[in-house]
Amino acid sequence: MDYTIDLLITMVTEEIAEETGKDRKEVLTDFLCSKTGKALYDEKTKLWCSGPAYIAELYREELKKTRYHI
Repeated sequence: MDYTIDLLITMVTEEIAEETGKDRKEVLTDFLCSKTGKALYDEKTKLWCSGPAYIAELYREELKKTRYHI
């Protein structure tokens, strides 16, 4: 399970980094501290069943709500 989640996080952060031009490590750190990142590791949410594009979109929406721009 952890491998699947880690792979999803890698795919999401790579997508965001390419989109924004930010460093992947910075995107990874920000993502892991986010509500979306925490929800992904909570197996009860079943978020890990979703694809990386969906998870990336959830993260973008979270950032919009907190007024933090990627």
